[in-house]
Amino acid sequence: MEPTELIKIIGREEDGRNQFKANINNENALAAEMVAFSNASGGRIFIGITNDGNIAGLTRADLGRLNTLVSNTASQSVRPPINPQTENVEMPDGLVMVVTIHPGISKPYMDNSGAIWVKSGADKRKVTSREEIQRMFQSSGLIHGDQIPANGLTVADLDLDYFREFFRKQYEEELEAQELPLPTILENMNLMNNGILNVAGALLFTKTPQLRLPVFIVKCVSYPGNNIHSSEYRDSEDIAGSLKDVFTRVMSFITRNIGRLQNGRNVNSLGELEIPKVTLEELVVNALIHRDYFVSAPIRIFLFDDRIEIISPGHLPNNLTVENIKSGNSNIRNPILTSFATKILPYRGLGNGIRRALKEYPNIDFEDERNANLFKVTIHRSINK
Repeated sequence: MEPTELIKIIGREEDGRNQFKANINNENALAAEMVAFSNASGGRIFIGITNDGNIAGLTRADLGRLNTLVSNTASQSVRPPINPQTENVEMPDGLVMVVTIHPGISKPYMDNSGAIWVKSGADKRKVTSREEIQRMFQSSGLIHGDQIPANGLTVADLDLDYFREFFRKQYEEELEAQELPLPTILENMNLMNNGILNVAGALLFTKTPQLRLPVFIVKCVSYPGNNIHSSEYRDSEDIAGSLKDVFTRVMSFITRNIGRLQNGRNVNSLGELEIPKVTLEELVVNALIHRDYFVSAPIRIFLFDDRIEIISPGHLPNNLTVENIKSGNSNIRNPILTSFATKILPYRGLGNGIRRALKEYPNIDFEDERNANLFKVTIHRSINK
């Protein structure tokens, strides 16, 4: 790093990527900073600069001690260990050490006490929320929201007729002909563990999973005009049930609240939906399968005169971007639900849904709102009610 670049960084003050320290002597404090940067998108610690941007300067003796401190902290006080890079920059008022910490690939990182730190603006904070910790483990692929226990739902809650029919179609065998007991079959299918259905098993094969998973519903509202009203609406429905039932009812809600185009058909025809059915199917399925089940919130679908909004809990996983998904890239957040989706819902596989929806109806916007922890799809309507 050139001195001129360092001067520019100092002039911009501290932020979520750059931290100033006059000096560091405490290994635990340094570990917390390293952990926070590793759990975020990386960053740099500038040692030899005060918080107000003045260059305190380091001696060559300081540099030797700090290099040892940085190395020991990264290998012994950060779990899992990290590999920061150091660079010494000579300034007129003394030396400055730049410690570069790369974004971690094994999140969440912890300090020696087991504390998880994340960046919060220019500062850092300790993570204490169970949901936030779960999401960090999820981002590393260590756990998945559809695998967690479904609050006491057991074989007794299974929609046995529906599961029996699914089993027959999928495996071309009768469920009762199996030598294994039903709980073992469910465990082998990754739908149950220790006698308790997981979220995937509950959502796929019980009639009323929301009795124990009350937030995993879809709230649909159709409003007059182009804004949310506090009390006025055309149609409203809170949709619960198995995943297949929820999908069917959501599609029914949307299609009965949007217009139809004649497109050359005779007056006795229903006409074509203003938004192709396949586009709506792909986007609804995407919301149900890929939402974040660690977030205790429903999917929300709002219909306005000029647009439809589908708002899913949870931003895009890991480093996935809107441009990525539009190009067909994907990241499996809920692997069990994804594996069953092609068998139960009109789901055509990873990476194809968004591209297919856009091909049929390009006038769609996607917003990955990481601060609000949600993903929003806006379908712009071509006709008004």
